[in-house]
Amino acid sequence: MTVLIEEETARHVVSQLDLRSWSSGNFSWLGAHADMAIIVGGDGTMLNAARQLARYRVPLVGINQGRLGFMTDISRDDMLNSMDDLLDGRFTPETRMLLDAEVLRDERAIVSNLALNDVVVDKGAIGRMIEFELSIDGEFIYRLRADGLIVATSTGSTAYALSANGPILHPQIAAIALVPLCPHALTNRPILIGDRNEIEIRIVHATDSRAHFDGQVTVDLRNGDTVRIRRSEYPICLLHPPGYSYFAMLRQKLHWSERPKEH
Repeated sequence: MTVLIEEETARHVVSQLDLRSWSSGNFSWLGAHADMAIIVGGDGTMLNAARQLARYRVPLVGINQGRLGFMTDISRDDMLNSMDDLLDGRFTPETRMLLDAEVLRDERAIVSNLALNDVVVDKGAIGRMIEFELSIDGEFIYRLRADGLIVATSTGSTAYALSANGPILHPQIAAIALVPLCPHALTNRPILIGDRNEIEIRIVHATDSRAHFDGQVTVDLRNGDTVRIRRSEYPICLLHPPGYSYFAMLRQKLHWSERPKEH
């Protein structure tokens, strides 16, 4: 086996470990040479790696060094033993969809990005509600005044969308969740649409609105801008250790079925 290190990671750990015998490079170089990527960190580290490596179809394995870790299955204490299972082929692959989003200004794309969790259009730093129009496959759905809208994949249903009372979607469900943020109308509720639908969010009026991709890449929006979102042609493959269960993960991370503390 040949071990490759992402270049920024190499710069941070080279003073602590002797990694001079291992090659390092950027994500494009890793995508061209790696058969698998082991991500050490939290969900944020996994999200960044997924966006960078999706087009190269490199499978990802997550070792949790963060807090909740919905996508990083392996605990730090188990990581060495888990590597034996991984290299012996006992991990289970699972395909997750990504979103492909672009911002249109004067009918011209000014920026595009991928998102594994979600694309969020919100009110920005000033704090005033924004007004936007939602269309699906060219059909007008509604005009809404709200703090924003979350467009989430099944993977992202346990992220920001969950805190906004969105539904939890099993990864096998091919759907996209549209979750309004503090809508100024009690009738606007989260809805699910198909993964082949195309979504457009047009800013009608806003003082300071933004689009966020996985909460890591941000673009400032203007009145009249449109955020167009569709399923990406690039999926990502996550490798899960033996005994992995999505529902067991939810029970653990969300503390389901816990007994109340005794006083």
